Amino acid sequence: MNDTPGWASPGSSPSDGREPGASGPAEPADRPGGPGRPAQPADRPGTEPTGPGTKWSKEQPPPGQWSAPSGPGQAPPPPPPNPGWGTPPGGYGGGWGGGWGGPPPAAKPGVIPLRPLGVGEILDGAVSTMRTYWRTVLGISLTVAVLTEIVVVLLQGLVLDDATSEALNDPDATLSELGDAMADTTINSGVVLLVSLIGTVLATALLTTVTSRAVLGRKVTIGEAWRDARPQVARLFGLILLLLLIVAGLVTVGMAPGLIVAVAGGGGAGVALTVLGLLASAVVAVWLMVRFSLASPALMLEKQGIKKAMGRSTKLVRGSWWRVFGIQLLAAVIANVVASIIVIPFAFLAAALSGGGVGGFLEGTGDLGWTFLIVSGIGSVIGSMITFPITAGVTVLLYIDQRIRREALDLELARAAGVQGPAAPGSAPGSR
Repeated sequence: MNDTPGWASPGSSPSDGREPGASGPAEPADRPGGPGRPAQPADRPGTEPTGPGTKWSKEQPPPGQWSAPSGPGQAPPPPPPNPGWGTPPGGYGGGWGGGWGGPPPAAKPGVIPLRPLGVGEILDGAVSTMRTYWRTVLGISLTVAVLTEIVVVLLQGLVLDDATSEALNDPDATLSELGDAMADTTINSGVVLLVSLIGTVLATALLTTVTSRAVLGRKVTIGEAWRDARPQVARLFGLILLLLLIVAGLVTVGMAPGLIVAVAGGGGAGVALTVLGLLASAVVAVWLMVRFSLASPALMLEKQGIKKAMGRSTKLVRGSWWRVFGIQLLAAVIANVVASIIVIPFAFLAAALSGGGVGGFLEGTGDLGWTFLIVSGIGSVIGSMITFPITAGVTVLLYIDQRIRREALDLELARAAGVQGPAAPGSAPGSR
């Protein structure tokens, strides 16, 4: 049968020298009964043919494009002057003696080809989404980053107590003062982390919709993305909070034995046990986070609940843990490097414009006033505007890639994009 429309598989066409359904090798042209032999009685008018020779002779290609096999002691015939009979349409291969060019390229209606992806294609797809649909992507990222940073700056400028940092930097502070300062710092940092988490969840929800449409080559506005993502936002918050609680519980359980030993007077043994417990719990936490890392796009795109989304992620990651971990780690490193290139200069500029100067900023004794908070906040907004699309896009494309590899999602995506066959309608093979 034909592998692909426009291709001809060797040995499958009736023109290979025998009747459809007949078995056995075809007779060469120079064998008795072939072209050029004297007419046999069975070939004369009024007689019945004795075999498939007549049929074969009529369907045989022109002599200049077909050569009989060479016998013992004979020189092989010269090659035909052109690709000859058997060249598939479209230029794939070079006849029976030539090599086949392989299947045509996968369709690419959007930012990725509809086939299993490589690491570079996943990263390029995330960047291409940001570049192609920059109005929507950067609009979402900028809006979320500005709102989040405004809340963070107001919290740091109005709520956070400067006395807390002074107590932590004072070598003469009492143990009670240090304990109170650490408790206040933990609470304040937790509030800032929660606000940042809310912004990250919103950006992820909206950008997941944008990236999934970009795979099909379809544009989506901010309003359309919000209408599509809004029913799942609450569940996405629940998923993220559940994952954070799992990590916190693992770290607490891992450190608890060492802390108990230290409180009981174990001294160095308690500290060592605490460090070992922290490392062990961190390894388990990383393993679980990678295992559940595709739960977010599964929840948003499949409209799943929290438990089912975590189960879907577990199924998709199974057997590919190291690959998923490596791609997400690479994406996180790239995103953080890009963000640092933007944020660090703004931080030094903010320190230079504030009262303590750059020296005070490096020593940790600078004045974190409004000038510092506003200028450094601008840098954070720009950094988040770029890193949100990269991290969200890589996660969504990795989810799509795993489904293509395990569930043939590329066929469904091709149908959804209106692509017929292995290439886009009207496109020549190799044009993509």
